[in-house]
Amino acid sequence: MAENKSNSKAVIVKDLVKKFGSFVANDHLNFEVDKGEIFGFLGANGAGKTTAIKILCGLSHPTSGEVNVAGYDIYKQRDLIKKNIGYMSQKFSLYDDLSIAENIRFYGGIYGLSRKKIKEKTAEYIEKLGLQAYTKSMVKELPLGFKQKLAFSVAIVHDPPIVFLDEPTGGVDPITRRQFWELIYKEAAKGKTIFVTTHYMDEAEYCDRVSIMVDGRIEALDKPAILKETYNAESMEEVFIQLARG
Repeated sequence: MAENKSNSKAVIVKDLVKKFGSFVANDHLNFEVDKGEIFGFLGANGAGKTTAIKILCGLSHPTSGEVNVAGYDIYKQRDLIKKNIGYMSQKFSLYDDLSIAENIRFYGGIYGLSRKKIKEKTAEYIEKLGLQAYTKSMVKELPLGFKQKLAFSVAIVHDPPIVFLDEPTGGVDPITRRQFWELIYKEAAKGKTIFVTTHYMDEAEYCDRVSIMVDGRIEALDKPAILKETYNAESMEEVFIQLARG
């Protein structure tokens, strides 16, 4: 028997529209994301990426269209979607006035992890991220790169099948950006679906497939190598410039 198409997809979006008054932030978006895929959602600031990702995470209602995330309908099963995804917001999402362990305990508790599991995760993250020197520090005292990597780890503390990352490397240096992507690769290798928005065009090279948004619309969607060939470009930045100029 053929597999139900929705069973092989982490995200299915059909004709998604989001309006704010007369302004159309998302203009009839159509795309699918395979399970275990690193999917890049690219575009300049203001292109509509964050609006779309908030809808996919159940944080905002679409104006119209069909959206299915982790096998659940965005209109009827938003609570189930929230339980089955991780989300790292564009702005740093942990509590500055809590320690590393307190943040992990707080978010682990929200997702229903046992005390034993939270203790294990805390030890794992401190070791994996090299945070031994900051165990007694408040999160606000961490360097930005450590904050971002910790926020990513906390977003997946409950081991969700999909994690949404909204411009997770904004403001960090190139070396830290690369280290952050190494964390992404490790999670993807475990079969986790990574949905990442970014306006750094070089990060498109790290994705299995990318979509490029311009003024609320998806203007291109494919593997980076195919997009570069299609637009006769040497880099994804060149592809984007061609699309942005129409």
